[in-house]
Amino acid sequence: MSTVESEARRAIHRLRRSLEKSRRELGAVVGAIRHAQGDDFPAAGYAEAEDRIGELLAFVDEESLRLQDQILQSGGIEPGRIRRGSR
Repeated sequence: MSTVESEARRAIHRLRRSLEKSRRELGAVVGAIRHAQGDDFPAAGYAEAEDRIGELLAFVDEESLRLQDQILQSGGIEPGRIRRGSR
């Protein structure tokens, strides 16, 4: 694997970890604000933000698979012949 491919994989993994942390932090904010505001808590807005983070995570997963397929093809291996582990 070339240095460029390695760096791309590392960048994708960093982005995934960052998004996962963002999801956890959003959950902490929701808990604190919900406790402070009670019935005035804007649940719909926070649900939308959670959905957006989910969409970004799905995008990162797709890009990760696309990059993995490119790396396999450049190494002469058909991507469909490799079993992928569950996440």
